[in-house]
Amino acid sequence: MSAGAAGAERDPGLQPERTRLAWRRTTLSATVAAVLAVKTALHGRAPAAGIVACAVCGALWLGFLGVAQHRIRTLTAGPRPPALAPRHATAAALCTVALAVCAAVLVV
Repeated sequence: MSAGAAGAERDPGLQPERTRLAWRRTTLSATVAAVLAVKTALHGRAPAAGIVACAVCGALWLGFLGVAQHRIRTLTAGPRPPALAPRHATAAALCTVALAVCAAVLVV
């Protein structure tokens, strides 16, 4: 059997499902961080910088949510999903790191 034939018969098993669930968990974590950022920024009298940081957190959350939803749809579209595009991976990583920085700024 050739390498191409072995790849065509490959059973992905539960790997795409685990990956989809991991994207869901990460999205949930980002949602919690964004909600806590909004709560922190709007608690009491929020300075203008806090409101701006809150808006940035919201925008970053929406960006990450868009990338995650795109990947989840891709994973469920067919039997063998393609690899994550480098630009999507970079966008997800940048949104995650920037969201963490914004949340840290709001806490401190």
